[in-house]
Amino acid sequence: MNKVILVTGANSGIGLALCERLLSQDTEGLQLCLACRNMRRAQAARSALLTSHPAAQVALLQLDTSSISSVMAAAQEVKLRYNRLDYLYLNAGIMPNPQFDVKAFFKGLFSSRIITMFATGEGILTQKDGVTPDGLQEVFATNLFGHFLLIRELEPVLCHASQTSQLIWTSSSNAHRSAFNLEDIQHQRGTQPYSSSKYASDLLSLALNTHYNKQGLFSSVICPGFVMTNLTYGILPSFPAFLWTVLMPVFWLIRMFTNTFTLTPYNGAEALFWLFKQKPESLDPQAKYHSFTSGLGNNYTQPRKMDIDLETSEALYEKLLQMESEVRKKLKEKPKKSQHALGSS
Repeated sequence: MNKVILVTGANSGIGLALCERLLSQDTEGLQLCLACRNMRRAQAARSALLTSHPAAQVALLQLDTSSISSVMAAAQEVKLRYNRLDYLYLNAGIMPNPQFDVKAFFKGLFSSRIITMFATGEGILTQKDGVTPDGLQEVFATNLFGHFLLIRELEPVLCHASQTSQLIWTSSSNAHRSAFNLEDIQHQRGTQPYSSSKYASDLLSLALNTHYNKQGLFSSVICPGFVMTNLTYGILPSFPAFLWTVLMPVFWLIRMFTNTFTLTPYNGAEALFWLFKQKPESLDPQAKYHSFTSGLGNNYTQPRKMDIDLETSEALYEKLLQMESEVRKKLKEKPKKSQHALGSS
């Protein structure tokens, strides 16, 4: 039986590196679906994968997790194509318009916090969030709520009594409890929407295990470490490209002292790939699985307890269910409105 794997945000960075690693291990027994917002980039990613693995089964799916209608349409398409889904990698994410605090950066550069600062971006990164056409905060919708809706819509193909399925979230060490507020889950009033959304995904993963384990669905969370991807380069848009090249030897040097500097998407995908080979029942729902790279360049995965609790995770889950029911109500009203408009024209 072929394993069916869907990866969101699969056209570049860690998502694409994961797909490459999965196919390198098993080209024949996998059906891979790249769920991407930009179909031109998705086509390029598919071509690259098929060049190195000509026998692979690689499908494409249009999916923009920031758009409710896109999520609903993609979920319908998945249910038409597949009768089951073994792995759903919730990897798509954005960090829009990051503001880099130069003063805090140089202060941290000459302090004992230097490694933490580089590894998590704590204290040096803030973002300006946008609002989607659906009226949701953009980071919350893309990184969290779109994925939540997708899971809820895909229940028929994810939940089977006879077998297990896995949800695997790409979180971050930038997920800080201090950035998250239950009274403001969309982070409308803060300056760290990315950190808030990643902390919320850690909480949500725990809640999903509480509600879905009995139906054979298990959820895990990973941290890819500090990886050089488009997201990283976007942090310093005005940073000349050659300076990244100059900084790379510094990063390699820092790696001798910390294992969190995975640096390449291939290394960053280590924990995602490791989880693919585990029995989901044996995993710790309160652990975040970290991709690590040793000073000598060896990759390995290690669990670390997350700073989360069941009560908060349950409260977030209830709020998301409430939002979902409001969204579904609006979707039902939309056709009525358009019919009414047609009738009066």
